[in-house]
Amino acid sequence: MKLKRKLLVFISILLVILPFNAYAYSDKIILGGDNIGISVKTKEILIIGFYKVNDKFIASDAGFAIGDKIVKVNDTKISNIESLVSEINETNSNEIKITINRDGEEKEIFLPIVKEDNIIKTGLFIKDQITGIGTLTYIDPETKIFGSLGHEIVDNKTGKIIDILSGYIFNSDVTGTIKSTITKTGEKRAIFKQNEIKGYIEKNTKTGIFGEYTGNIEGKSLIEVAEKEEIKLGPAKIYTVLDNNNIKEFNINIIKINLESNTKNILFEIVDDKLMNETNGVIKGMSGSPIVQNNKIVGAVTHAIVNDNTKGYGIFITTMLEEGEKKGE
Repeated sequence: MKLKRKLLVFISILLVILPFNAYAYSDKIILGGDNIGISVKTKEILIIGFYKVNDKFIASDAGFAIGDKIVKVNDTKISNIESLVSEINETNSNEIKITINRDGEEKEIFLPIVKEDNIIKTGLFIKDQITGIGTLTYIDPETKIFGSLGHEIVDNKTGKIIDILSGYIFNSDVTGTIKSTITKTGEKRAIFKQNEIKGYIEKNTKTGIFGEYTGNIEGKSLIEVAEKEEIKLGPAKIYTVLDNNNIKEFNINIIKINLESNTKNILFEIVDDKLMNETNGVIKGMSGSPIVQNNKIVGAVTHAIVNDNTKGYGIFITTMLEEGEKKGE
């Protein structure tokens, strides 16, 4: 009897622990492909460049670097450009103390104050918001979690991942495309409809952006989720928008599967003449475009290959779904 009681206790502990390691995403999800606008507010103000004041780069000479994050002015914590401007305008000194975060370490830099026509010149180009476009990958019909991009949002000046304060996705119509060349990735051109919000971004990760979808999902059809072991070399399709917000399917060929990589799991080549004629390859704005094989969603487009326009990379859909489920952590 003693042995039996111990065994029952052990099993009950296992039953409590196991659910914490399980992912609860649905085995059928809503297929994306929609072109979306993306807007995120950064947690800190980013320094993205410098300009001359009195023929000198006063900010870079003082010790600032592109990619620095401004966190304080004269020991007052700030989080947006408005508060930065307010603090600078209130100073009566000929220099101002600015605390920056550089690669996780805080540093104090004293910036000279220069006035021209009663306007203070800092020599800094800064921003606290990023707006762009991408492709919606999926919506989980049970949890309303959405995933997009398949990679992180980075600052195009610094190449560093953006630490976001808040963000949202909204409707965006494609008005045209710029074709890829052997040296440069093309892009979609689009009209933003920022008042038509479709969801709120809760996190920006290496496997995509995720959050709560607030748009209408009634009547949207579902597609089965493929496990990574089900994916095969050979024909598949991607779903994306090249005109207005008309989702179309295009033929690709999966030529390599990498089970070891965190993000570049699916290497594919475009074999669709219509897509090649319009884009000349994978272009910016396609990130997040769902990849479908044998009527199951297997992944999402993530990267173009600059010197080989016909090829691109994708991430496993299960990787995105698992990350999406961690949203509350």
